[in-house]
Amino acid sequence: MIKVTLPDGAVREYEDGARPYDVAVSISNSLAKKALAAKVDGELFDLMRPLEGDAELALITAKDPEGLELIRHDAAHVLAQAVQALYPDTQVTIGPVIDDGFYYDFAREEPFSSEDFEKIEKKMAEIVDADYPIIREVWQKEDAIETFKSIGEDYKAQIIDDIIPPGEPITVYKQGDWYDLCRGPHLPSTGKLPKAFKLMKLAGAYWRGDSKNEMLQRMYGTAWANEKELKAYLHRLEEAEKRDHRKLATQLDLFHLDGLAAAGSVFWHPKGFQVWLQIEAYIRRRLAEAGYDEIKTPQLMDSAQWEKSGHWGKYRENMFIVPDFIPEGDEGVEISVPEDAKLMALKPMNCPAHVEVFKSGQKSYRDLPLRMAEFGCCHRNEPHGALHGIMRVRQFTQDDAHIFCREDQIISETEAFCALLNSVYADFGFEDVAVKLSTRPDVRAGSDEIWDRAEKDLEDAIKATGLPYEIMPGEGAFYGPKLEFQLTDAIGRIWQCGTLQLDFVLPERLGAEYVDEQGDKVRPVMLHRAILGSMERFIGILIEEHAGAFPLWLAPVQVVVATISENSDAYAEEVAEELRAAGLRVETDLRSEKINYKVREHSVQKVPVIAVVGAREAEERKLALRRFGSRAQEIVSLDDGREMLVNEALAPDLKRDENA
Repeated sequence: MIKVTLPDGAVREYEDGARPYDVAVSISNSLAKKALAAKVDGELFDLMRPLEGDAELALITAKDPEGLELIRHDAAHVLAQAVQALYPDTQVTIGPVIDDGFYYDFAREEPFSSEDFEKIEKKMAEIVDADYPIIREVWQKEDAIETFKSIGEDYKAQIIDDIIPPGEPITVYKQGDWYDLCRGPHLPSTGKLPKAFKLMKLAGAYWRGDSKNEMLQRMYGTAWANEKELKAYLHRLEEAEKRDHRKLATQLDLFHLDGLAAAGSVFWHPKGFQVWLQIEAYIRRRLAEAGYDEIKTPQLMDSAQWEKSGHWGKYRENMFIVPDFIPEGDEGVEISVPEDAKLMALKPMNCPAHVEVFKSGQKSYRDLPLRMAEFGCCHRNEPHGALHGIMRVRQFTQDDAHIFCREDQIISETEAFCALLNSVYADFGFEDVAVKLSTRPDVRAGSDEIWDRAEKDLEDAIKATGLPYEIMPGEGAFYGPKLEFQLTDAIGRIWQCGTLQLDFVLPERLGAEYVDEQGDKVRPVMLHRAILGSMERFIGILIEEHAGAFPLWLAPVQVVVATISENSDAYAEEVAEELRAAGLRVETDLRSEKINYKVREHSVQKVPVIAVVGAREAEERKLALRRFGSRAQEIVSLDDGREMLVNEALAPDLKRDENA
């Protein structure tokens, strides 16, 4: 007999050779129908695989994250089986689960087309309907290589030969007459796979990720627990397409990217930069209120400083390097860089420069905490393929700051920062914020003793805030643990923006110190923190969050005064001047076009307020206000309209000040 401990602590006895499925049946037939797999002693386990002894066991259903991953894994196998049934000349390679779906890489002479998707999906549905049992088998390495070679699966044979040590057994999963090398686990049968799957796109991929190898065809798909979740996902994709910040940037004339500058560098247009300026001004006010001093540090710094900080070893390949020398020779002659030229680097981050500002002049324990903020322009030589609009660029500006404090101030500074961060996010409309505590990575600076101390201090600090958090093992910065703050946008996407990193290492490496109460020189704690993160990326997030229809306080053009006829041009100009004088960003539209045409055009430009004026409005000194997204029209006096719009257009912090 074997003993099985269930999640509720109950212990049940079963015959030797019992399977997780038998455990499910003993609990309820309903659970047995829903069960997809099990967790045995913390490891995923096939539902039909016999248990090997006493174990702790939890059953996995489609509602569990592991269940959805299993569904996607099996969808990849069913895809491969369907493709080979339809196109027998195709070799399969690998097919992993990815965010929101899966992919499979195929080797085939003839290219696939998205027109093939319907036929492949139909065959996948047939395989599900066939309800083939999925059977786990253990093979010897040599037998597996020979078998896969015999059916023309050279890629599979190569995988086995490369990654499986000699003499070690491997697992193969069969469904019908099709089988694949796989670690597993899998669903009990193909019939357990929900038909909530869809093939999405094709791409090229090099075998084993090496550009020297053959090009394969990668087929992406998505799979969900039910049709409702699939439809919701496809709707999110449609929404994301509509909200794409790159398309909206062109439509709304916000910015562009051009090959004349280094890839991933942004040309901001007046309207886009107006959004930037409003955000920057808002953050600047919030930082001043929170006791930060703003500084400005150089773009180019000596490589010796980066070596000392440790960034040279960590980020060297992602840094833009500039030799420091004066070229000699006539104009037009090729310039050669001397071998002994000193190297400078465009800063990829602001931290070492802020330490240098801290080090200027002696600091006392009474001076701490010292909070230094900078809208620091940084450069990182990101891989070309990783660049994406303004979400990931090579030149970016951070709302960066570093807090130099004593160890006994870590908790209070963390509490103050988290309160500030959540207030800022709420002002931008983000209420759903998740906190992740990222701990030591494998490659790091500093001793285990320092990391033990840093991780304890940071966890104590986040506990003191009362905010729920999740631990992310191994995801910390190379010099210290960090808190990551993730936003959820209007269509459910998650963005990591804010961060707070606790660092004992950099102050030590760069010689930062202050005089404590006993007159001894000691190292400060350095808290690296940002709220928005990259200004470029945050603006991209805002564009997509609002689908380009910015709230009034952020809109580059807040009001357009549009005339019904030329008889009201003079009044329109007067209205515009009064609104501008009151601090609003206003344009006029005096063109000889019908008013409905003007309203439509400015609605496409997502202008928050259109103030329509005609002969009657001019005579009565009134405005007919139309709000973006509404067909209603509000008639107000010029004085009342001006006061109302000025109040509505205040940034959230200024609105609070006014109401205080």
